[in-house]
Amino acid sequence: MTTRRKFIAGAATAPAALAAPALAQGTITWRMQTYAGAALAAEVIDPAIKMFNKIAGDRMQIELFYADQLVPTGELFQAMQRGTIDAVQSDDDSMASPTEVTVFGGYFPFASRYSLDVPVLFNQYGLNEIWQEEYAKVGVKHISAGAWDPCHFATKDPIRSLADLQGKRIFTFPTAGRFLSQFGVVPVNLPWEDIEVAVQTGELDGIAWSGITEDYTVGWADVTNYFLTNNISGAWAGSFFANMERWNELPEDLQTLFRVCTDQSHYYRQWWYWGGEARLRTQGDKLQLTSIPDAEWATVEAAAKDFWEEIAAESETKRKVVDIIKQYNADMEAAGRPYRYT
Repeated sequence: MTTRRKFIAGAATAPAALAAPALAQGTITWRMQTYAGAALAAEVIDPAIKMFNKIAGDRMQIELFYADQLVPTGELFQAMQRGTIDAVQSDDDSMASPTEVTVFGGYFPFASRYSLDVPVLFNQYGLNEIWQEEYAKVGVKHISAGAWDPCHFATKDPIRSLADLQGKRIFTFPTAGRFLSQFGVVPVNLPWEDIEVAVQTGELDGIAWSGITEDYTVGWADVTNYFLTNNISGAWAGSFFANMERWNELPEDLQTLFRVCTDQSHYYRQWWYWGGEARLRTQGDKLQLTSIPDAEWATVEAAAKDFWEEIAAESETKRKVVDIIKQYNADMEAAGRPYRYT
């Protein structure tokens, strides 16, 4: 019920720097909620919204709320569709959007190896058009998708083989949890802000929700001991969305400004994560690195290809997306280094 209390307290708990100033008459105002808690949002969304508000001035202001402040993350889509929230930053999977592409948001296993894979898939391989069409069907504007961090395990006990995953209670994404369950992982879904305490109390054995940059940024590195260098995805696919009616009401120049600010946010995350992952692996002093041998990890990669086919069999749209992912990865492998290393 914590999240329900936060609905009432939302305006009071919003950061002062992002709260709307005294507004001129006629100023357009939006409420936006991110999947991220305050510590992470300081990097992944605050700068973009501050930039938008500064440039838009009296014409438009966006009030930003953090994870679960207005509604639980799993209800973000419904709230945006109804117009309770005007815009959202999230992946499709976490906000439980009722579209054919939801399963591909967040961490679709091994669809990407590097952060640049995601924007290329969307902007050059046709995923943008598919996402826009699917969301238009349900009254939501898909504005842009970007690459965020890779998906690694941060755990209390070391993971050095697939056998070590057996029975581990892990906070992760719905699709990632569905895939990982075949290796004995027990997926657990909790409010984002409760994760650190859940690891401390033993309710969770670890987290497969981010890379090492977020582990340090949000405090998870303080309650876990080990970081597994193997990942099930090289980059999270996340997006900005808006209620379609609210979006269509905006003048074209404000729509353009919003796109520019979200693109700046995606760009920021590209280098923040890329550099942060390397720096904290080599210089971080909180997490010990572990690895599963390549030959053993290859069985996980092979299982991902079977998982792709399982998803593709569910609908024509999912088959289309899977085929694009397969073609893209085949192209990258054929291109060779530095696109893919074998």
